[in-house]
Amino acid sequence: MKQITLMEKYPVNTLEINKSNTTLKSCDEILDNLQEKINAHPVAVYIATFDHYTHTKSLEVGEIAKDILDAKNIVFCFGKMLPKPELMGVRPRSIGVCETNDSFVISFMEAPNPDANKTMQEWAQSIANA
Repeated sequence: MKQITLMEKYPVNTLEINKSNTTLKSCDEILDNLQEKINAHPVAVYIATFDHYTHTKSLEVGEIAKDILDAKNIVFCFGKMLPKPELMGVRPRSIGVCETNDSFVISFMEAPNPDANKTMQEWAQSIANA
């Protein structure tokens, strides 16, 4: 897992997993796996799955890189406290799963909570062992 700054401002964790390094064969299988982890977590709650690929493809002005075969986000929240209104701006969390010809790219924006980051990193890394 590596940490990058995307577009010079967004702290993003990303992990590329070769398809040969996981038994999961599609974005949907990976999202199902992640949803199981979210549902088993004592605080996290599943919110939705967003099919970014289909949405973008349906737009007249939509553009998708040629090597992207599928792209979906799983949306969930770790929020167990709401100490100030501005915190709503960084919630809920989302993990993106993108399928290319040879790999799956898992990514998420850094959360303000270090425990949430650690959990999301563990979830992403577990896909390589699934």
